Amino acid sequence: MSNTKSAELDVYKEWLGIPEGPRPPDHYQLLRLVQFEDSVEKIRANYKKLNAHVRKYATGKYSIQSQELLNELAKAMLCLTDAERKVEYDRSLGRVIEEQTEAGGRRPMEVVLCEQGHLTREQMEQAREYASKSGLEMRDAVVQLKFVDQPTAAQALAVELGLPYMDLSDMIPDDSVLDRVPRKIVKQNSILPLFIDDEQLLVATVHQPSTELDDELRLRFELPVRYVMATPLTINQGIAKYYAPGARQEVEEEVRRSSKSGGSRAPSKPLLKPVSQLTQEEKDQRKQFGILFMCWSVIGSVLIDQFLLPATWTIPYLGLTILFIPPAVILWVWKVYWGK
Repeated sequence: MSNTKSAELDVYKEWLGIPEGPRPPDHYQLLRLVQFEDSVEKIRANYKKLNAHVRKYATGKYSIQSQELLNELAKAMLCLTDAERKVEYDRSLGRVIEEQTEAGGRRPMEVVLCEQGHLTREQMEQAREYASKSGLEMRDAVVQLKFVDQPTAAQALAVELGLPYMDLSDMIPDDSVLDRVPRKIVKQNSILPLFIDDEQLLVATVHQPSTELDDELRLRFELPVRYVMATPLTINQGIAKYYAPGARQEVEEEVRRSSKSGGSRAPSKPLLKPVSQLTQEEKDQRKQFGILFMCWSVIGSVLIDQFLLPATWTIPYLGLTILFIPPAVILWVWKVYWGK
């Protein structure tokens, strides 16, 4: 979070109750955890609680700070629930961790569910047989058999694949990231781009991503890609919400025009955001700009009459400049500043 915004309002102290100290705080302080907490359940529980609290400020005058803090919370949670990244992060904070060698590799998700007490041995074998006969993935098989719900199955698959799990209902993706991935790619691969974290593109997925998808995203962002596991339901809901028909059509059209012309220009956003996406402060500022333009159109008409037109034309053309220039400017201001 920027130093300027933090100077205006210390959201860490005012909203999260974190005492004064280093800013930004480390992941454990941010999520109100004891130092080096290892319980994934505790980390996720604190994240959900704090996420819900910060969302209370999402629609007020601190909406920007709220969204920035929500993203910080998500990044901290994802780091601390990713076994490999957590080890690296803890070491950076001074924790001494002995090197460990993996024995046996990753476990299949049905074994994980069985170890966690969600499945019995008989149900595990039944799920394997059902998945084999129906051609379903194990995640879908255990859900269809009603042995576990989607979040539980997705978390077990995340353990199998060595990925962190994320509840997308708590997440608001970055528009600038969404804009750069066409709806077609998102739907075909059942993914949802989220944001840039630590110089890496964070993408939610429902299964092991393909090499082709990974290469495609790397080329688009020129960044390495990191994946998190999510449920098929929340991925589909995210696609329906953020890639609704026409929502990103302008950006996709820009990409197509650029590719057809052989250009390499990155997709651009509209010059002005729609009014529905503006905060009240931005709306007031835009209105002030519009009023200034209209006032200067009247002043400009008089200046044109006094200094640009011949003296013999003053009387007939004063009326023309006043009649045509200000109304034209007012129409333009209404369309560009208030009509969007």
